[in-house]
Amino acid sequence: MSVLPDPRTPFGARVQRRLREERLIWLTSVGRDGTPQPNPVWFLWEDDTFLVYNAASARRLSHIRRRPRVSLHFETGADANDVVVLTGEAELVEDQPPAHRVPEYVARYGEDMVRISGSLEAFSAEYPVPMRVRVSGVRGL
Repeated sequence: MSVLPDPRTPFGARVQRRLREERLIWLTSVGRDGTPQPNPVWFLWEDDTFLVYNAASARRLSHIRRRPRVSLHFETGADANDVVVLTGEAELVEDQPPAHRVPEYVARYGEDMVRISGSLEAFSAEYPVPMRVRVSGVRGL
């Protein structure tokens, strides 16, 4: 059963739309000293989880190993009432194929992957660490 709000409600419909259409979400982990560390990330939403690929040197990886609870939120944009905040637990996953072998991820970000890294394969080499965030709560306006 999904933790997302009912898509027949106005808020639930906005959450679904943003998960489908937004290309960037802010992932906030907690650093060693307890300071929240927000970072913009690309994501793929599937089965009530976010799939995020990370550089091996990303500090958020060590944050998540110590404290897996995270939050994610979208930019507010022009409508200050369009707030969506999701909470959950992040996990580094080993059974996930590299980004360039995930058709939905390539469809969503392929052009940018090539622009940033030169090729889809090079992007996967630069961002080799997949993470899943299993969502446990959603709030917003």
